[in-house]
Amino acid sequence: MASVTLSTKLAHLQIPLEDVLKATDNFHHDNIIGRGGFGPAYKGQLQRSGELIKIAALRLDRKHGQGEVEFWKEITMLSELKHTNIISIIGFCDEKDEKIIITTYATKGSLKEHLNSPNLTWTQRLKISIGVARALSYLRYDEGRGYGVIHRNINSSTILLDENWEAKLSGFKVSVKQAVNRMEEVFLCEPIGTIGYMEPEIKKMKGVTHKSDIYAFGVVLFEILCGRRAYIENEADRYLDRLAKHHYDNKTIQDILHVHLLNQSSPASLTYYSNTAYACLNEDRAHGKYCLYT
Repeated sequence: MASVTLSTKLAHLQIPLEDVLKATDNFHHDNIIGRGGFGPAYKGQLQRSGELIKIAALRLDRKHGQGEVEFWKEITMLSELKHTNIISIIGFCDEKDEKIIITTYATKGSLKEHLNSPNLTWTQRLKISIGVARALSYLRYDEGRGYGVIHRNINSSTILLDENWEAKLSGFKVSVKQAVNRMEEVFLCEPIGTIGYMEPEIKKMKGVTHKSDIYAFGVVLFEILCGRRAYIENEADRYLDRLAKHHYDNKTIQDILHVHLLNQSSPASLTYYSNTAYACLNEDRAHGKYCLYT
């Protein structure tokens, strides 16, 4: 019943399956641009209002464990959230057992793909970081909304990049709404997230606050700074957050910085950036962690 109500409410976003098939060349494998917990994503070109636009079509594959709840959550959130640094929804398809979310196409892919690239400059890394910070600030509070949003899955895979290296936050399938005046309170829920990005407090408190997103953002900042992923299986230092905090506390953070950044940025810039990233990893929820909002 809930899905029927949502489908009616969001009817203006419905796109016929025939159009999606045409746009993606019948979901041709050459058009796959990524695979995640929801299913494969395809690039394509869709005719809308007489204009041919580049799109990404995220096709539900139920064998990964996600389904109707996540499908409608993503569509609902993206239809309500409008910000330069949040991916824009084009529409959706709910037809013939197919559930597909169509968004604008981020031509540079995800941040995860570029972390270790020597071609991703310090200036571009700063731009991406600021973009994500602005998206998080918008999620926490916006005058036009009566609620805040806790994303719950901030990571370098859900941060997409357009042709200008502008960050576009995606992946709202497990996000939750919280009254603005209750954003500091714990939202009781299962500890869902991506390994390497989840703050230790989640399991202790059996829930999340907006600071859970800030912790994950701090991990992303260190990914950008160090040019490596948050979690690398079978490595001694597999968790970047622990590694970064260790080096920061011992004043040896320069030992894990991305080698190509040392010649592109000033020591003062790197210090300020690492201070901000470290502040986001503050595990004490009684403290502010508001550095990215200032």
